[in-house]
Amino acid sequence: MTVSLRAALKRHPEPDVGAVASTVVAALVAVVAIAFERGGGEAASSKELAIFALAGLLAPGVSQIFFTLAVKEVGASRTSIVAGSAPLFAATLAILLLDEPFEWPLALGAVLIVGAGALLVGDTARSLDFRLIGIGYAFLATSLFTSRDVVVRWYSEDAALGSVEAAAAALAAGALVMLAWAALERRGALVTALASPALLRFVPAGFFFGLSYVLLFAAVYRGKLTVVSPLVATEALWGVLLAALFLRRSELVGPRLVLGAALVVTGGVLIGVYR
Repeated sequence: MTVSLRAALKRHPEPDVGAVASTVVAALVAVVAIAFERGGGEAASSKELAIFALAGLLAPGVSQIFFTLAVKEVGASRTSIVAGSAPLFAATLAILLLDEPFEWPLALGAVLIVGAGALLVGDTARSLDFRLIGIGYAFLATSLFTSRDVVVRWYSEDAALGSVEAAAAALAAGALVMLAWAALERRGALVTALASPALLRFVPAGFFFGLSYVLLFAAVYRGKLTVVSPLVATEALWGVLLAALFLRRSELVGPRLVLGAALVVTGGVLIGVYR
């Protein structure tokens, strides 16, 4: 999804309408996937819808705004590496909110992830449109979608909604946030911007986005975050490899980025195994 989004933004560099297009397509993918979900179809209470809508407001809502800006400013590979630090955010929330102890495996995992961040900041092999603020956007996005996972996992055991239906509800709420953001950015010209045929370039990103949400919610419903989060964090490695393969000229993937991705994945595994 990240690589597809970067490719679309290179040809249509308008993150607000791009985020709207990709999120709306993602929501449609989740709605279609409902037909294939087993064990779904139970009536949902207004409380359930509100909880999953809240999760959707966090991510893909506000999170996707920062994520799209990050991809635009620093590229797919660097954004993926930062997103791979999710286990560190999850562990931090567990320590602060669930009174989990802070011991050496967590500390070592944190050091590895912070080291990866330092490699990103100090990397000089950058494209001409690189802006360091994009790293900050990526960290904000990561903290928000980690919070979403905590909310979804916390409520999933008592939810009547199936995982795909919950994903669709979250994506629908996220799409509303995207529309509100684009409306503020465009100040009355949103309809014209959304009518542009160029937005079709964001359909592949939206498709992968929706599919990833369906699979992520299925995983969070069925598995512990301590297992799911480190697996999701391997996107740092996949993002770098796919960017190197498909976006070689614009991403400038070098040894520092590959090492950063490896450090993030290793740190995430350490945190996940300990927790």
